[in-house]
Amino acid sequence: MARMRIISALVLLGAASMILVGVWCRVDPAGFAEWAGWPNHEHFLHDAGVFQIAIGLMMALGLWCRDALTVGLAGFVFTNLFHAQNHFADRADGGRDGDWIQLLVLAGVGAIALFLRLRLQRTTATTP
Repeated sequence: MARMRIISALVLLGAASMILVGVWCRVDPAGFAEWAGWPNHEHFLHDAGVFQIAIGLMMALGLWCRDALTVGLAGFVFTNLFHAQNHFADRADGGRDGDWIQLLVLAGVGAIALFLRLRLQRTTATTP
């Protein structure tokens, strides 16, 4: 039991660091780029922020939900939903006009799969 508490604490520490860095990339990409010594490419830093946040959320979710497919699908939906938002918000900076739509469709496909997976788990858990 004590080992699991240590593991959980370390996972939450890692998750929090990923989420904080991700939020920083999303909220203040120029400040993060300056601190990290990277070029200030706002769109790519927005994307990196989403991916960092998603990794942190999946780490934390993995402590609560032991089903890898559910955790993976939740991360997939989150990442594609906010990646689509990045492409929509940053569309004047480049990329293709339909990128955000494709990413939104992927998020929708993942959401359907996640819904069905959760439903299957609930049904299986209540069936003798």
